[in-house]
Amino acid sequence: MINYTPIQKGLKQEAKTEDINNLLLVRSVNQCINDAKSRPIPKMLFSEFWHEEELCILFADTNLGKSILAVQIANSISNGEAIRGFKLEAKKQVVMYFDFEMSDKQFEKRYSINYANHYIFDNNFLRIEINPDCTNFNDFEKALFEAIENNIVLYDAKILIIDNLTYLKTQATETAKEALPLMKRLKELKIKHNLSILALAHTPKRNLINPITKNDLAGSKHLSNFADSIFAIGESCKDKSLRYLKQVKARATEVIYDSENIITCEISQPYNFLAFEFTDFSNEREHLKQPSENEQADLDSSILSLKASQPHLTDREIARQLNTNPVKVGRVLKRNKV
Repeated sequence: MINYTPIQKGLKQEAKTEDINNLLLVRSVNQCINDAKSRPIPKMLFSEFWHEEELCILFADTNLGKSILAVQIANSISNGEAIRGFKLEAKKQVVMYFDFEMSDKQFEKRYSINYANHYIFDNNFLRIEINPDCTNFNDFEKALFEAIENNIVLYDAKILIIDNLTYLKTQATETAKEALPLMKRLKELKIKHNLSILALAHTPKRNLINPITKNDLAGSKHLSNFADSIFAIGESCKDKSLRYLKQVKARATEVIYDSENIITCEISQPYNFLAFEFTDFSNEREHLKQPSENEQADLDSSILSLKASQPHLTDREIARQLNTNPVKVGRVLKRNKV
């Protein structure tokens, strides 16, 4: 129960908690802090990338291993054992993995040796998929969210992994119209049931010359505004077998794994579990595609042309239009004394 302290003379001594129809909760800042002190400090679920009580987004281009890493994280939390090279502070607990990507047979293949000698998951790991025989609904999106919430309550789950966000909407999440209500519904679920949610998302085709930014996330503005944390999987152009993990947004901690300190991994299946294997820390620049002389000349020309035609544009706005980064734009303009 939350007690409300008056913030100035003349206000009511307290707001009655039974007045549940009041949309806004008003407390003094000191009361907010006191209320927060009574709750535990959120623990790491996957190093600094994802903490308890966060709505976190993991994004990457197709076929870079989002689902592989997500299952690995779910396996770690459900059996209470940290992934080598990463941190897990939370206790062993139920994880609900909503798999809207793979069939059970495809899933089986990844966690076996040619459909034999299967990996044994902890029973805390629950995999949920769409029941193809269920047609008793008029509004799919509404029915889906109701089913998700019902299962959260039924299994007393606090950890949700959604693979992937696109399936939760009948249309793609690239537009604000679709992304905004989707994130609001997930945020409401998170707050109502005190959840930790990891949602997987795709990126539009990106230019591998440029570092990963939150602008690479489909529906980036509205998805990122509602997310507590965001991280991404990048493809190394130096070694096609390598992937790298980069923090894009964090609220519970500083951004530690930025462009100067990415984590590199290899995807391997030494026995019956397909997984990301930690290899090292690195600089993102070492893994980006190097532009050819012609590509660089074309980009320089486009930057100068856009600035000449629209001089009010900032470096960031130019970078967004040309799918490059603001630092590169600034260097080109400075070099050409614009």
